[in-house]
Amino acid sequence: MKAETFARVLIVVSFLALSAAILAGYPARSDRVVLTGNMPEKGGWQPGVLKARAGELLELHLTSNDVVHGFAIGQMAGTEVEVLPGKFTELTVTFSEPGTYTYFCTRWCGPNHWRMRGTIEVEGEDKPEDQDRPTPLYLRLGIDIDAQHPAQITPGGSPSAEEGMDFLKYVPEQYLTEKVMLSTSPAELFLLLRGESALSSLSDVNIWDLVALLYWSNTSGEELASAGQLYADNCAACHGVNGQGDGVFAGADAQQETPTDFTDSEQMLGASSALLQGKIIRGGMGTGMPYWGPIFTEEQTWSLVNYLWSMQFDYPVDK
Repeated sequence: MKAETFARVLIVVSFLALSAAILAGYPARSDRVVLTGNMPEKGGWQPGVLKARAGELLELHLTSNDVVHGFAIGQMAGTEVEVLPGKFTELTVTFSEPGTYTYFCTRWCGPNHWRMRGTIEVEGEDKPEDQDRPTPLYLRLGIDIDAQHPAQITPGGSPSAEEGMDFLKYVPEQYLTEKVMLSTSPAELFLLLRGESALSSLSDVNIWDLVALLYWSNTSGEELASAGQLYADNCAACHGVNGQGDGVFAGADAQQETPTDFTDSEQMLGASSALLQGKIIRGGMGTGMPYWGPIFTEEQTWSLVNYLWSMQFDYPVDK
């Protein structure tokens, strides 16, 4: 073989090898999928189930047949886009692991907006089921989240976390643990503290202020602000901006129960944080309360719970 011919062959081989190496660093492209949004009464997302493979690109072409919808994939940041009637919005995503992912509408398009959900079944190498999903705390504690849980005792007003700071030094250490704060309702915590001899000189108002302080100590101003936005985007339309169960879509469906009033002390102060997180994760089972487990991250569900307590207790503005 002449030197010139050999050189040309070597260049071609090198180019092909380099191209293969570059392509190996990128996910393979999968088929394009057209996903159409419809009002829930007209079928919601079509198709309702998508297929993909882990490590491959999923190219979505989103459009709407009626109103403006929003689209996002649960627990995947950066996937939210606006879906306009008669136009196409492109979104390309890659799933690093196999599993079932939930996509949903992020725009309140009507009373049954929450029904606009679908799933993406991502195939790939076998992975132990629910490997990265810990068992919810309410299940580990054996809490029946469907049972009534009225508070045995309620405060006369709104307990102040700031006022409780003066009495924190008297609280026994066993009440300062995460386990107690997550598994004990505020009403139960009040009764436990009320029975402590070290706190016998305090009034009931003082004890309630201590309870408010202990719940406030489990969060931060940054978390409450973030959770407040999450609540406004996903919960306020039913539960109301101030949590009073009077959102614009409350009672829109006569067959559904009235949304919970988060300012109702008797109803809320008898619930533990674990119970509230369980309701957020699993949903209402027969009520209009949707399940948020596949959509919100674990951190987001707990931050929402902490935000709900701010509707029962007076928290300092800055923290």
